[in-house]
Amino acid sequence: MRFGYGTNGFANHRLDDALHLIAGLGYTGVALTLDHAHLDPFAPGLSRRVADLSSLLSRLGLAVVVETGARYLLDPVRKHEPTLVSGTGSEVRVAFLKTAVEMAADLGAEAVSFWSGIRPPGTSAKTAWERLAANCEPVLETAARRGVRLGFEPEPGMLVEDLDGYDRLLAMLGRPFHLGLTLDIGHCRCNEPLPVPDCVRRAGDRLVNVQIDDMRRGEHVHREFGDGEIDFPPVLAALAEIGYPGLISVELPRHSHDAPGVARRSWDFLTAAGKEAR
Repeated sequence: MRFGYGTNGFANHRLDDALHLIAGLGYTGVALTLDHAHLDPFAPGLSRRVADLSSLLSRLGLAVVVETGARYLLDPVRKHEPTLVSGTGSEVRVAFLKTAVEMAADLGAEAVSFWSGIRPPGTSAKTAWERLAANCEPVLETAARRGVRLGFEPEPGMLVEDLDGYDRLLAMLGRPFHLGLTLDIGHCRCNEPLPVPDCVRRAGDRLVNVQIDDMRRGEHVHREFGDGEIDFPPVLAALAEIGYPGLISVELPRHSHDAPGVARRSWDFLTAAGKEAR
């Protein structure tokens, strides 16, 4: 098992400090959320900063996936806006995702994770799905050109909120190789009808990125391990069963107030669960 930790859980730390702490605990990867304080894609000197980060990741022995779910990176007032299904401004999200793919290629990242966004009020489902598919196409073109896998994440409350929605989008786009799946283990417990290990099995070889956290049925609240309802050894066993080779990264974006402590407890929990899964 290759466990990583998400930098959105270290929002109060400098990126270099967070990476040293993550590596020092034993994690072998990092889920890097591009944000104002963590490799801002809109700040000057991007190519130099990407090269410096690539060198640091190599020295620390950390693999990386790129996450694009920063709350206010594109709009300082409206969380997560604009999205791929917004009526106006979706081109801003598309441009950002294309830049994220370019950055991921230069970092040697294993995947770039992204989601659909919430269907705007007054927009029909048909229109929203058409916007989503159309806006995914230029991102897919960039990913194919740079050899980067995309991990589309079903997100509770968004247009694509479950595995059925991912399958629908995949079919609309012609099942392109580069459109893989990001699976948040907590989301599976929150709103999927199948048991969590069966969600992993359903994902199969489309799975390119795993986020891991605890959650309760019907509550989209990312919880520390043991505070929710998920039995993790069977989940990790299912990941081993399908031969998933990628990172399994802790996703606790509301826990930056105690980031070193949460990361340490998460490492202890996951390594114990991994041993039990064997």
